[in-house]
Amino acid sequence: IMKYLFKSFLHLAGASSFRSQIVAMSTASFVNPDKTIRKVLSESRTIALVGASPKVERPSNQVMKYLINKGYKVIPVNPGLAGKEIHGQTVVGSLSDIEEPVDMVDIFRNSNDASGVIDESIKINAKSVWLQIGVINELAAVRAQQAGLNVVMNACPAIEIPRLGILGPNSPSSL
Repeated sequence: IMKYLFKSFLHLAGASSFRSQIVAMSTASFVNPDKTIRKVLSESRTIALVGASPKVERPSNQVMKYLINKGYKVIPVNPGLAGKEIHGQTVVGSLSDIEEPVDMVDIFRNSNDASGVIDESIKINAKSVWLQIGVINELAAVRAQQAGLNVVMNACPAIEIPRLGILGPNSPSSL
């Protein structure tokens, strides 16, 4: 798990912004209560994964596969790959291209880009947004909360699901 966390952080932070990400993480005041994490993971069935990659070494690819294996429907979002497939799922170019309700938007973009993704999440009436490890944007998180979305930030569902003992979206223990 630690190897995944470090790889995920480095991928999302990027070499040029590594120091700023460390500072942002150390000064962040946002808290993820287990109750919110459990609610998001238990009530979500359809997840839009923004920043999906076909490269198996990428954290977004690994987390997507994990979520699918846990029983979630995952829709990969990446404008450069629209129409292609990742793990048997057709990639869409943007959140607005998704033709069904989205429960959770899982954000694998840098902290600055997360703001726009959160605005799109609000527009499509997503129920929650999940900002991955190293993705921290407190102003955007507050906007999402003010719009009625549940927010989890600087965390990973592939770590939180086993930590909280959640079996998947359709299991009785998740409800």
